Amino acid sequence: MDSVTTISIIRLMDTTRPVRIGVIGGSGLGQALGAEAEVSALRTEFPDTPFGKPSGPISLLTWHGLEIALLQRHGVGHVLNPSQVPYRANIFAMKLLGVTHIVASGATGSLREEIRPGDLLVPDQVIDRTFLRPRTFYDGAAVHVEFAEPFCPIMRRWLLSSAQRFKHTEIGTGVTVHDGATYVCMEGPSFSTRAESHMHRQIGGTLIGMTAMPEARLAREAEIAYALVALPTDYDSWRPHDPDKAAQQLLEEIIANLHLATKRSIALIKTALEDVTILQQNPSPAHDALRLAVWSDKSKIEPEEVRKLLPLWGRYWD
Repeated sequence: MDSVTTISIIRLMDTTRPVRIGVIGGSGLGQALGAEAEVSALRTEFPDTPFGKPSGPISLLTWHGLEIALLQRHGVGHVLNPSQVPYRANIFAMKLLGVTHIVASGATGSLREEIRPGDLLVPDQVIDRTFLRPRTFYDGAAVHVEFAEPFCPIMRRWLLSSAQRFKHTEIGTGVTVHDGATYVCMEGPSFSTRAESHMHRQIGGTLIGMTAMPEARLAREAEIAYALVALPTDYDSWRPHDPDKAAQQLLEEIIANLHLATKRSIALIKTALEDVTILQQNPSPAHDALRLAVWSDKSKIEPEEVRKLLPLWGRYWD
């Protein structure tokens, strides 16, 4: 067993370990934090996992005394499409590095008129319509985690309370941060047909995106609290485009909305990271997600499977 895995298992056994935040998204937040004088770079890790390498190197920083692990979901240069992202390797690597909470961000399309491009949302529900992606770590056992609340309620409260402070900042003035949304996660990489977009509205979707799943589900299986800041960039295909705008103009508008929403989400997450008292004082239900979830007779699970996944479920074995 390598030293990183050994250290990770020790952390799993230590219930007094501090909060360590993993951030999954683009490079913008890392650059923003790196510009702060209080930041010091600890190191960059690119760990091996039983599921291969993560999307890219993970940067470990301290910021205002808080340890943060930053990962670009689509790899350096955005070379991985949503179906190619190694979600299992990403979450496993975060677990190896002692991450206790993950806050993710991602571009989405709005399925509701009142959700405007440039708004920010903290979703509370998800509908998984992906079909190509491995969705569990536990191929060799029957493990059934509770997933009624796919996004950690403690982390959602933390982000939404931070939103109140964020709105009093220069960049946050006038920005709407929506409490709750249903994120429909499609496979992609192409966007929805108009018929699909209307269907997503009919089944209760608020947003359409391609990256929240299986990321959120795997985080729960790894007993890592997970929350998402969603960034709507357009109204998806259910809403007719302005016929007076050329395709290039529409694309430029979407990209401009993405840059604006990304800038706002970075500012919101930075505001949240300045005070993690809520996370320190309130254990997430996700941190005990496996306590009743392993339904297999443990004596019948292959020893190699147990060993392979020790960083995830090791504390439930003698």
